[in-house]
Amino acid sequence: MNIGIRLGAPVEPTIWTYERIRNTYGDITSYVKEYKNFAADDDANGPYYFLRALYDDAVDRDIVPNDVARAWLNYAREGMGMFWWGGYGISTEHTAYTNLKKGIPAPQSGSIEQNGSTIAEQIGGQIFIDTWGLVNPGNPQKAADFGEGAARVSHDGEGVHGARFFCAAISKAFETSHIEEIIEAGLAQIPSDSLYHGVARAVLAFHADHPDDFRACRDMLEREWGYDRYPGVCHMIPNAGVCILALIYGQGDFSRTVEIATMCGWDTDCNAGNVGTVLGVACGLDGIPDKYRKPINDGIVMSGISGYLNILDIPTYAKELAILGYRLAKEPCPPALADSFSESETYFDFELPGSTHNIRVSDPFFVRVQHSTEKAYRGTGSLEVLFDRMTRGEQSKIFYKPFYTRDDFSDERYSPTFAPRAYSGQSVSMKIYLDQWNGNETMGIAPYVRLAKSKQDLLQGYVKLVNQEWLEVEFQIPDTEGDLVDEVGIVLESYSLAKYKSLGRIFIDEFRIHGKADYTIDFGKQQVNFGCVTPFAHNHGAWSIVNKSLYLMTAEPCEAYTGPYFAKDYEVELTLNPQHGDTHLVAVRAQGAQRGYHAGFDGSGQISLYLNNFGYSKLASVPYAWQFNQDYAFQVSVRGEEIILSVNGEEILRHQDATFGYGMFGLSTQGAARTYASQIRFTEL
Repeated sequence: MNIGIRLGAPVEPTIWTYERIRNTYGDITSYVKEYKNFAADDDANGPYYFLRALYDDAVDRDIVPNDVARAWLNYAREGMGMFWWGGYGISTEHTAYTNLKKGIPAPQSGSIEQNGSTIAEQIGGQIFIDTWGLVNPGNPQKAADFGEGAARVSHDGEGVHGARFFCAAISKAFETSHIEEIIEAGLAQIPSDSLYHGVARAVLAFHADHPDDFRACRDMLEREWGYDRYPGVCHMIPNAGVCILALIYGQGDFSRTVEIATMCGWDTDCNAGNVGTVLGVACGLDGIPDKYRKPINDGIVMSGISGYLNILDIPTYAKELAILGYRLAKEPCPPALADSFSESETYFDFELPGSTHNIRVSDPFFVRVQHSTEKAYRGTGSLEVLFDRMTRGEQSKIFYKPFYTRDDFSDERYSPTFAPRAYSGQSVSMKIYLDQWNGNETMGIAPYVRLAKSKQDLLQGYVKLVNQEWLEVEFQIPDTEGDLVDEVGIVLESYSLAKYKSLGRIFIDEFRIHGKADYTIDFGKQQVNFGCVTPFAHNHGAWSIVNKSLYLMTAEPCEAYTGPYFAKDYEVELTLNPQHGDTHLVAVRAQGAQRGYHAGFDGSGQISLYLNNFGYSKLASVPYAWQFNQDYAFQVSVRGEEIILSVNGEEILRHQDATFGYGMFGLSTQGAARTYASQIRFTEL
């Protein structure tokens, strides 16, 4: 899916027309643009975040539209990221989100009755649903039903037919690689008198008569099914035609299918992404060439409200989808699969074919990484690192990137924000095997982390490797003194003299970042990236860095979140200086914009604890004479069902509630306010 998105995104309309793509790039056979890292995209955001309805609401039953609607409201930052905020009545997703916010429930929020057919039948119903097909393998009808339930939050009519078609096609692709069978399985899940069915049959009939000329078929779509006939910004029907065209003319070849979808124009990244999912399943990894897979390097980013969840490791997510598939099929999950996945820590076992888990190198001249099945500490896979003719003092870093800043991206697509996946206090461990072929001294390594703002490497001491042996390497991430960690790994160094040159390989396996975080945030070492102050994701309000403090000015309720998403018991300490407004709150165990606890100053002379569960309700309140323009040392701790708020070392409020057992932390206010926050410390208990 993400190969298709990355291929099609650089030539999206409206600037890039079909003719301009053809005249500029001709026959596309590879990516047309290089990226430092490919930024977030709505086509990936929706399938990733809306699937969380299976964790939050539909835990032991099939989904209904309202489950997915709650995911929309909980994981999106209003007006930023996630999808195109093109205006009410223009962007289907913006329209549906606004309807939900105003109390119009799903599926009414996306209905033709509510929004009219033009808005309801745009392409979004098709592009946000791939994962519902992936978690229902070999069951096209169930996949289509789940896809429809999700799509009805924002779409209706032909928009829903697109969801049903692609979920069924993805599901069927687990059983067969025959593209005609896959297409027919998708069409079997939509009405035969629908426009979607009609455009599909038109393309299939044209292909039967002209099997070698996809451009002639694209010309037919322009004449008979083009944008001029279907109003709106990006209607479902013309793009459905392109998808069927790409599938049938691609004839089961992954590369050719996503390339044709891109060359046909219209909604290039959406169409190439959708057909990429179908062909990715049908062809398997062996059918995906390195020229497309390697630049992805097993990593993508998102732009939801959790900066922690926004950093996605694809092999780990593939395991998560498989585990969900077993759950939905009501079948026992194989223990080996269940044990290889952890949502609350970083764990790379390199077991999946070709997996690299987004491990990178600083100097590709000396070092190259690839997946290997030759050596493994456990299981069958590892990461092979070739070092080529290195001499004394020459180094290369091999590392995982647990945090990103704006400088890591070429553009600002969909405004991703990030919270690190590695913190002071946590442990990093890995197994390393040396297979050295040449050199008069064996290679050495130094574990390290890099600081995001200063770019300083914190080395943990050099270790000499032992040839033909596995070595366990473990270290604790040191105190970063308020900076963030954006690299975790090892420095590989040669000790051999120049005339000998070190040549050989190391194998890395069982890479983990785990344990309890204990870190501070120094705003003198933070940046404003993508409209947010690192490492927070802001939802409403104007946030900035003033005098080494996080400064908020807002005329409306707002919040900012950061930290490990799955943290359970922890303590947040910070200095809060209220300047104006009635509420100045600290959020804990927040699972998004609509789920969490908020404690702090609440009106004149009062401290309160609120539960936010798709609406705020007050759990407890006590008198407290607080004043503006004074520093207050806040400490909020959550342990089990107990929530405790202390101010200036004195316990002020203690309450028990079992609604939420984990989540992020942050700051919030329920109305107009100005606030300074500084000296933040987060400690897992």
